[in-house]
Amino acid sequence: MNIGEASKASGVTAKMIRYYESIDLIKAGRRTDAGYRIYGDSDVHTLRFVKRARTLGFSLEQIRDLLSLWQDPARASADVKAIAQAHVAELQQRIKELTEMRDTLSHLADACSGDHRPDCPILHSLAAPVGHNCHA
Repeated sequence: MNIGEASKASGVTAKMIRYYESIDLIKAGRRTDAGYRIYGDSDVHTLRFVKRARTLGFSLEQIRDLLSLWQDPARASADVKAIAQAHVAELQQRIKELTEMRDTLSHLADACSGDHRPDCPILHSLAAPVGHNCHA
């Protein structure tokens, strides 16, 4: 199948397929005599693997490691689990940071009267020196 067909079958855009090939995340599609990329079922399976891993938020380097393990029949599942657990820890940290951002912005929005007056705790907070908590 050509790159467009592989894209439809895998759910990965042709642009991303080319990008993944350029960074050696996936092997480049074979070429016809005319220079067109061609892909087989195993290539589409790999692309679906990458898409699912990206959907779960794994980094490209983590996906590279996961692909390597997936393609190694002698792999230890402990290695896969370690990558997944490290990613879970990263997600937990991001959730904590996002929760803090949401709470701060919610507090600032609540403190803002939102009327015609120029005084605005949101802007005061953004303009405050680094490390200075300006909560209205």
